[in-house]
Amino acid sequence: MQSDNRDRAALWDMVAAIRQIGEFTANLSGEEFLGNLLVQRAVEREFEILGEAAKRISENFRQANADIDWRNIVNLRNLIAHRYDRVQPDTLWNIITAVLPSLLIQLESRLPTLPLDEDLLE
Repeated sequence: MQSDNRDRAALWDMVAAIRQIGEFTANLSGEEFLGNLLVQRAVEREFEILGEAAKRISENFRQANADIDWRNIVNLRNLIAHRYDRVQPDTLWNIITAVLPSLLIQLESRLPTLPLDEDLLE
């Protein structure tokens, strides 16, 4: 049960990080992103959170959801945190535009539904 709760919390954190990246970059072109160091650093932080949350997912959940590329999510976090001098903003932009939309859908489909409070319906 504790593992289930930890997985749920980590999934919510992952979804929140992707949504935050979306907010940071919503009105930017690739060129604008590449020219905006402040946004790049904010996005890097959210990628770190995304990867750290992915590390918290239990091995059982990872195996049951093997279609999600857990390893590369964590690897990107490690690159940003430990090899920051090798981070390429254009690579981040490609991930933002080509990978995150489908990853968000995958993660959202695995989020637990919230219990319905009957009192709210009255």
